[in-house]
Amino acid sequence: MEECPWRFSAKSLPSDSRYVATVANGYLATRIYGDVLHVNGIYNGSVGDCHRANIPSPVNIQLAISKEDIIDETFSLNIKTGTFSHNVQCSSFTATQQIFAHRSCRHLLVNIISLKITGGSVPVKVNLQTCFKAASEDLDLKRGPDYYSAQYIYGSTMVSEVKSCPLKSVHMIYTPVPECLVMLSEQEKSWVFLTAVAETELEVKKRYSEGLTLVDEKQLYSSHEDAWTQLWEGCWIEMEASLALRQAVYGCLYYLLSSLPLLGCKEEFNGISPGGLSNGQRNEDYWGHVFWDQDTWVYPNILLFYPEIALHILKYRIRTLEGAMQNADQQGYKGAKFAWESAVSGYEVCPEKIYGEQEIHINGDVMMAFKQYYELTKDLDFFVSSGGWDVVSSIADYWCSRVVWSKEEQNYHIKGVMPPDEYHTGVDNSAYTNAIAQISLNFAIDLASDLQYQVSKMWKDVASKIKLPFDTKNNYHPEYDQYTVGEKVKQADVVLLGYPLMFQMTPEQRRNDLLIYEFLTDPNGPAMTWSMFSVGFMEIKQIDAAERQLKKCFANITEPFKIWTECVDGSGAVNFLTGMGGFLQAILFGYTGFRINKQSLDLDPVLSDEITKLQITGVYYLGKKLNFTFTKSVTTVELTSVLGNSNDSLVISFGKLTPDLPLYTGKPVSFPTKVAHIHPKSTCI
Repeated sequence: MEECPWRFSAKSLPSDSRYVATVANGYLATRIYGDVLHVNGIYNGSVGDCHRANIPSPVNIQLAISKEDIIDETFSLNIKTGTFSHNVQCSSFTATQQIFAHRSCRHLLVNIISLKITGGSVPVKVNLQTCFKAASEDLDLKRGPDYYSAQYIYGSTMVSEVKSCPLKSVHMIYTPVPECLVMLSEQEKSWVFLTAVAETELEVKKRYSEGLTLVDEKQLYSSHEDAWTQLWEGCWIEMEASLALRQAVYGCLYYLLSSLPLLGCKEEFNGISPGGLSNGQRNEDYWGHVFWDQDTWVYPNILLFYPEIALHILKYRIRTLEGAMQNADQQGYKGAKFAWESAVSGYEVCPEKIYGEQEIHINGDVMMAFKQYYELTKDLDFFVSSGGWDVVSSIADYWCSRVVWSKEEQNYHIKGVMPPDEYHTGVDNSAYTNAIAQISLNFAIDLASDLQYQVSKMWKDVASKIKLPFDTKNNYHPEYDQYTVGEKVKQADVVLLGYPLMFQMTPEQRRNDLLIYEFLTDPNGPAMTWSMFSVGFMEIKQIDAAERQLKKCFANITEPFKIWTECVDGSGAVNFLTGMGGFLQAILFGYTGFRINKQSLDLDPVLSDEITKLQITGVYYLGKKLNFTFTKSVTTVELTSVLGNSNDSLVISFGKLTPDLPLYTGKPVSFPTKVAHIHPKSTCI
């Protein structure tokens, strides 16, 4: 079988349906040949029972061709076009099926079946198999009048997540599926099965009609393919590396991008869950809720290429701010406490109370996403006019109300929390939680200054006096007060201080944190953990250790469609975007050394025998697009475009003893691979 890095193919489907490919476009998603589809933001059930509403899927149409008649058969996912294909070769004809969530018409799911005579004569008859039933335990579905010979059903969810959150309506128009397809005289023929989904009758009819127009104009597939092409043109990773590594990277990019809205989308987006939009029904894949997985693990990869798309994640947090403020109030604190598990309202919907009460680092995780966006874009208007400042200031107020003053230690403590390591509960002064609280407050102070707002004295006081646990004897960061070396850790926790938090420490302290926790972390923990150890070892230039950690991730990748499992034994969330996000960060921020800082975009590349050349296309920085090529000896940077009114030119600096290199559009510059800083010419580093 042809080895193609962006096409994942097999002669048969996985025996476990959870490992079948998914198609999505940020609004609609389904698992291939699955009985249900999901719509972003459509949940049913209250609080702890809130889950993605199962909507019956008309797209689940399968070719019912006798195995005795099949000469060859292939199932493949083309990530370049976001299309799943089923190809069947028989003695007298071939059958091809294409399934996709339309990239530019986000309300459409499409199934196209084509027959072609290759020998013999017509007629040809192919039976179809579908399990579709216009019923759902989550929706009170009703049948409406047919629309352009298509069938129409509609209804609403039955139970809202909280009383203040209205029920959600679902309207669906779909092409009816015949029992069989017949070619009487044609040599080649295609049948298009459209499914349109929206929240109103007017909208769904409009979207279905748009699909029919594209069919008539023979642009249904080409417009979808063009939208993916546009996306990939501004976001690509090319490596001189093994096929397995390249496919793993491309698979991660595809699944993350397909979980987000298209470029230029103005519709509301309701977040990313760990298992993606294709999963999340009751008792599955965390019910489709939104965690820190979105902000900490998925978001940085998207932000680096497409701040416009990443902004949807920040806007989701802005829309759920009212719910977050209610969460804080119910716990007796000021400001906003973002839900550990969030749906549409922002109220806490975690089925287990302890996580919502104690895993408060989520506030800092949300704040880090806003901080990274600001440092990459300097988009002050977003914070002034779009609600960004409201989130930042509310999180800062929460931290100040959550700390308690220790007279004995003369600093602020945060007590009774659960750190990212969920094996420990009710601990005091989690290193990760306290560090991200301090970073949150310092960012709020800096942003207030840039906006010329008055800075709260309390923010400054808490930021400067919050306790950060440190063991001077062993020169490392204990996970929390009273932590004893030897206690098992569930997942990456303290190692996150170095990256993504970029918490100040010496190289020796960074090394000690990595070495101590590497052997204490549960090998059966969630997939994103080893990527963060990998990034850490790259920081201290221990590339063999870094790649040993990264290779652990492959145990979580299932074949042939590169679906990730949360844990190596297949338990936990499936299509685990969190693990994919961590893995991509090891490539995008590990090997390159990219770090987004207040004054610069830094790079500190490290390559190896595993990856001898790495090209990153379409990195965004301060209104400009950049391409990077890294080898062990030479780094090349090219400014490819200037977007909008970005006038301040960029330079690359290396230190006081080396002259800056100016960047001009279309004129690549090369230099020996080493630490470098890209920043506006007007900024001194």
